[in-house]
Amino acid sequence: MKTTQNTALITGGSAGIGFEIAKVLSAKGNKVIITGRDKQRLDKALDQLSNATGIVSDVSKKEDAEALSATLTHDFPDLNLIINNAGRAILYDIANSNGAFDTAQDEILTNYLSVIRLNEYVLPLLKAQPEAAIVNVSSIVAFVPGNLPTYSASKAALHSYTQSLRIALERTSNVKVFELMPPLVDTEFSAIINGKSGIAPSVVAQEFIDALETDTYEIRVGKTQYIYDLYRKSPLEALNVMQPAH
Repeated sequence: MKTTQNTALITGGSAGIGFEIAKVLSAKGNKVIITGRDKQRLDKALDQLSNATGIVSDVSKKEDAEALSATLTHDFPDLNLIINNAGRAILYDIANSNGAFDTAQDEILTNYLSVIRLNEYVLPLLKAQPEAAIVNVSSIVAFVPGNLPTYSASKAALHSYTQSLRIALERTSNVKVFELMPPLVDTEFSAIINGKSGIAPSVVAQEFIDALETDTYEIRVGKTQYIYDLYRKSPLEALNVMQPAH
């Protein structure tokens, strides 16, 4: 997949991994569209990017997704790259929580179902391009759950869906499907699980660009590769490694 002269949409692109990817793509001469729920944060991000547009949008809301799709069709008909990065993570005790269903519903909607919906809306645009790609940002916990139980489940679902979508689209279109699987990353998003001990989001962004250039469809960054290899060898050992210390 080419990494220059694309028109790229990045959901949740005003901070963290999404913003770092936006920075790299912007610097490489791509047209970048970032979305987020907070206009002030979007504006702050846009001040640090070139050739970029910000759209206030919440992927979990159907009306926002429909409006975003209409804007893309009208204003960005050359859209050829979508990076589904927006996410939701809630730390709670699954064994003692009275709100497990509501929490899981929130995470599954944002991290999984909203990705399917937005992909459905933008696929006609992507299919019309000479070269196009969908990137779903999952996680190391797509393979082995950590201390965010229903977040982990949502990313496992996204991983499975991404594989199915890749197979279906490579048979019927020129749309490539990538999955970016970061380990723990030092972002505001991961602060609830000691994100300060994670890798820099800029590292994730650069590894993503490198993988995009070489059509490496499953992008297992840093510790994710280690956990993936361990899981294939011993699922129980990998599970034990991923559990938080008590």
